[in-house]
Amino acid sequence: MYETVQAVLNSEQKTDLQQLINSLKASGKNYFLRNEILQTFADYCQESEKPNYFYHSSSLGQLVNYTHEIILEDNYIWFLVRPRIASQQVWRISPDLSNWEQEEQKVLLDLRDRLVNSYQPRILELDFAPFYENSPVVNDARNIGQGLAVWHRHLHSQITTNPNYWLESLWEILQRHQYDDIPLLINEQIKSGTELLAQVKQALNLISERPANEPYEKFNSELQALGFEPGWGNTASRVRETFALFQRLIDNPDPAILEAFVARIPSVFRVVLISVHGWVGQEEVLGRPETAGQVVYVLNQARNLENRLTEEIKQAGLECLGIKPQVTILTRLIPNCEGTKCNLRLEKITDTENAWILRVPFREFNSKVTQNWIRKFEIWPYLETFALDAEQELLQEMGGKPNLIIGNYSDGNLVAFLLASRLKVTQCNIAHSLEKPKYLFSNLYWQDLEEEYHFSAQFTADLISMNAADFIITSSFQEIVGTPDTIGQYESYNCFTMPHLYHVVHGVNLFSPKFNVVVPGVDEKFFFPYNQTENRSNEITKKIKELLFISEDSQVLGHLENADKQPIFALAPINSIKNLAGLAECFGMSKELQERCNLILVTSKLHSYEANNPEEAREIERLHEIIQQYQLYGCIRWLGMRLPNAELGEVYRSIADAQGIFVHFARFEAFGMTILEAMISGLPTFATQFGGALEIIQDGESGFLINPTDLLGTAEKIVNFLDRCTENSQYWEQLSEKAIQRVRNEFNWELHTTKVLSIAKISQFWNYISRDSKEALQRYLEALFFLIYKPRAEIILEQHQKR
Repeated sequence: MYETVQAVLNSEQKTDLQQLINSLKASGKNYFLRNEILQTFADYCQESEKPNYFYHSSSLGQLVNYTHEIILEDNYIWFLVRPRIASQQVWRISPDLSNWEQEEQKVLLDLRDRLVNSYQPRILELDFAPFYENSPVVNDARNIGQGLAVWHRHLHSQITTNPNYWLESLWEILQRHQYDDIPLLINEQIKSGTELLAQVKQALNLISERPANEPYEKFNSELQALGFEPGWGNTASRVRETFALFQRLIDNPDPAILEAFVARIPSVFRVVLISVHGWVGQEEVLGRPETAGQVVYVLNQARNLENRLTEEIKQAGLECLGIKPQVTILTRLIPNCEGTKCNLRLEKITDTENAWILRVPFREFNSKVTQNWIRKFEIWPYLETFALDAEQELLQEMGGKPNLIIGNYSDGNLVAFLLASRLKVTQCNIAHSLEKPKYLFSNLYWQDLEEEYHFSAQFTADLISMNAADFIITSSFQEIVGTPDTIGQYESYNCFTMPHLYHVVHGVNLFSPKFNVVVPGVDEKFFFPYNQTENRSNEITKKIKELLFISEDSQVLGHLENADKQPIFALAPINSIKNLAGLAECFGMSKELQERCNLILVTSKLHSYEANNPEEAREIERLHEIIQQYQLYGCIRWLGMRLPNAELGEVYRSIADAQGIFVHFARFEAFGMTILEAMISGLPTFATQFGGALEIIQDGESGFLINPTDLLGTAEKIVNFLDRCTENSQYWEQLSEKAIQRVRNEFNWELHTTKVLSIAKISQFWNYISRDSKEALQRYLEALFFLIYKPRAEIILEQHQKR
């Protein structure tokens, strides 16, 4: 970047830069974001008749395209430059452009405080960088999110550097393995790593001639005499393979061998999935609109984790001990459950043997609040006591400590931290959606937003849990570090200010191996291709098609003048981020779309009086206003109702029967489960380019990426698709089939759960080897919890008590 800056200053482009800055000043503003900067530069290039290459390829063009913020002060001009992913630089420039200096990024925090008249000469600084100094790191930013491979390579290097130390460490790890009081793998007869290796060689000789399929029970007593307990395999061939892997790991270590060996170690039996606020139930109550995707995710993960753990326990030869996996979804019990089962303490998860929803109530600080559902922004005062109560309930139901705790969303991740730190077990975090990057300037103006959103508690909780986690699961690479043009969700936590509260100078280490991209799958029991007719119900299909296109209902708005037009379908909760009103406006602005298509919307509500919060009410009203403004009543159907999964899957397929399309018009989407559901159903899908769809859809091949801020451009892209379908009668089917195969091949729950358990096991290995280094971090996190988070949560509680 230094060379680019110098090239601008030492050429006639310096004059162009001065003109650009003058254009920005003319707006009367002093803070500019990337889109504003790029637009101003594009306008300048056009007005000054610059050649085409100048915008992208000139030194100034490169500088501007790398710039994400420009701040104008009387004394200086500040550039926040991002020359590559996960790397940001701050440059301070004199007004006459004669002097450029690179500053530490934290200097920008004081400047931002000054912009909102909140500067303090002394403020608390949070810095997590020292806690990662001796940890392995990802060396290439392109490999961020592949932490499992980094751990394997790092542990492999330790084996090769100090094999004796590693052998003894491995013995210590294995001799600690047990299920409750049942010893696994090795017993007290084996006194050291050296003795373990010698006994493995004897065990291999002992079983070398046994038939491959001979059950473990036939020779377990002979292995036990050598110091080995169950867990090595269920047949002679499986036991031989595991012993051979161990021997090869010591004699000729390789990362692939380490991965294969660790994956076979039985160390995860009880798993807790935490989804606190999500109105968690099955079929008739899959979350509130704001959490429906999360609840579906957690239920599918629970079912598939149980399946994977059952198979692993069987292959390890532990069925003979009566060991079975236990998977528990921990959530809150809601007394006023509105006719659902959310007031039941225990509910078995369908299609499982031993997976349950365990509901624990919030303590009754204020029964008007805690007896009812609480929106996700208000839940913070109740999480500490919930964690304490849930700990006792979990131990009682599971009969012992869990081996793995997985948090979901900010509140679930904080509870995961509280439980994992007390129980000394492995902690995994899944954000699903981090609110900070979704609400522009939410940290800078947190005090103005505090009454409605309470971001001070939430962002502090995020910092605590993401640094406490042993590993973090994301659904996409960009969720961590974005794209060359956009900052990632986790990246946004690396350096930011909360004026009058604290500065975060190093909030999270993006290069830590704790970050792992593990994509979810789709529940093909409900969501499957439209042409898989043998699995479809004629009765449900008829009901859904009448609901979508024909029947009158109090929960349906709009009558279609021509129900045979191709449908444009969207399914989402009503909020400004999901942007259904933007899609309606896009449709309303395009006469050609209205002539050729109908717009079908499915949400959970139809009227503002049904809204749970002011934002939802505003967005419902905006959608009604747009329908009225563009007079869309003859070509729009808006269903405001909750549908069970069996019917929801049929909605996608019914739209596909009519050769329709699915549009996901969100301003930002961390991943997008509905995108997967639409694609597996066979719907050509148009999805926002801002977020996880970038890694789901191959643009132009298995779907299309759209810019939801460009309404006319999106309409044109859809019209172009319709034209191609008219020109080529096979085009719709071809794209449909590519969408189906894309999901089936790359996004399935079997791959997901296998990888999650592999990461959990290797992180257990790593935590044992580096166990001394986490104590200082734990103390730091506890200080943040008690000194910052808890006082912020108590303020919210005081507000609730006044209601």
